Amino acid sequence: MSLRSTLIRLATATAACALVSSAAVSPALADDEWGDGGGDPGFGQGDDHHHDRLAQGVVTAGTLFLRSAPNRGSQVIRVAHRGDVVSIFCKTPGQSVDGNNLWYLLPDGTWAWGAARFIDVTGREPRWC
Repeated sequence: MSLRSTLIRLATATAACALVSSAAVSPALADDEWGDGGGDPGFGQGDDHHHDRLAQGVVTAGTLFLRSAPNRGSQVIRVAHRGDVVSIFCKTPGQSVDGNNLWYLLPDGTWAWGAARFIDVTGREPRWC
């Protein structure tokens, strides 16, 4: 891997961590971004609410580690299991997993990244981060 590629991945991971950190500290900012004017978007509440602007997906892996950044080397935040329905806030390129370099930012319970390789989108495509 070239130095340029390494730096780009590092910058992407850093930006992703900053996004996750700011969203985890203040999920209302994500709500304001869409101009919803308040109310409970269901982010990080551990309930079954799904914001109407979030994409949804179903976990296809037996066990899927959800991470602090869009790469396999980052901290595991939580775990999802086959058949779990997850909300998808946005997608971004990250470390390739079985040839798929997309990762989804999931706001359910805690903000964490899941490899798109193991999440089948149901309905609308997630927006780009």
